[in-house]
Amino acid sequence: MISALSKTLQKTTQNITSLLGSKKDKCSKEELEEILIECDLEYELIESLLENLPPYTSRETLNKELLKLLDIKDTSSNLPNIPPKPLVTLIVGVNGAGKTTTIAKLAHLAQTQNKKVMLAAGDTFRVAAIEQLKLWGEKLHIPVIATQHMHDPSAVAFDSINSAIAKNIDELYIDTAGRLHNQTNLNNELLKIVRVSQKALGDKPLRKFLVLDGTQGSSAINQARAFSQNIDFDGIIITKLDGTSKGGALFSIVSELNIPILYIGIGEKADDLVSFDSKEYVRILLDSIYQGN
Repeated sequence: MISALSKTLQKTTQNITSLLGSKKDKCSKEELEEILIECDLEYELIESLLENLPPYTSRETLNKELLKLLDIKDTSSNLPNIPPKPLVTLIVGVNGAGKTTTIAKLAHLAQTQNKKVMLAAGDTFRVAAIEQLKLWGEKLHIPVIATQHMHDPSAVAFDSINSAIAKNIDELYIDTAGRLHNQTNLNNELLKIVRVSQKALGDKPLRKFLVLDGTQGSSAINQARAFSQNIDFDGIIITKLDGTSKGGALFSIVSELNIPILYIGIGEKADDLVSFDSKEYVRILLDSIYQGN
């Protein structure tokens, strides 16, 4: 069976295969440089990677070096044995990255674990975002806290947390704005939501996930850099990787931001979300370069 991640990376692996012409036993540095550039790794990262490699590199050696680049500790699940109620997660990302659909997928995943879930439509600057989250709520039979267009998003976050506490909800996912009329306003708004949410939660943890569009390649790093200047993210979720041949950008994203990738979106349905497995990800890429396993 072809794994979901293999299908999602199909354009990337096909691009590598066509670039090489045939699979290799060992790859020269020149060949690897071309492959890594084509996969959209940032060039400084490529240079540092190639420095540690011999003139001709085996699969085993490259596997070891690539896994090092993704070796970031996942602290998002470092919760007490009895998780806090509610476990609140803010979802951040630019408009069009797939934030709202990702929230639905995370909520559905929690549902499959028999958890009581609630959603909050905190992107009050876009009517479409509010309506889309409401539709997902109806489809998944999950309550959604929403208010009028242009209402204070921090108030939505505060009210939704208090409602989740009162209703003994296990997990609450809060949507946030992805665009205001300038970057400063957006960052100030997000920081206010973080402060207000933490105040409502007291000493309970507040998770913060960043959603990035995989088709943006390394340019998604600029988005992530802007957001992470002010917010300490617990993890990244990558969407739309199936629409790009630049799937190697994940190495650059993790290396630059030092934030683990938690999930990969693999489609538009509620269950189209898979946990990111760095070993499988590297294996799939290496299968397109090297002969055998």
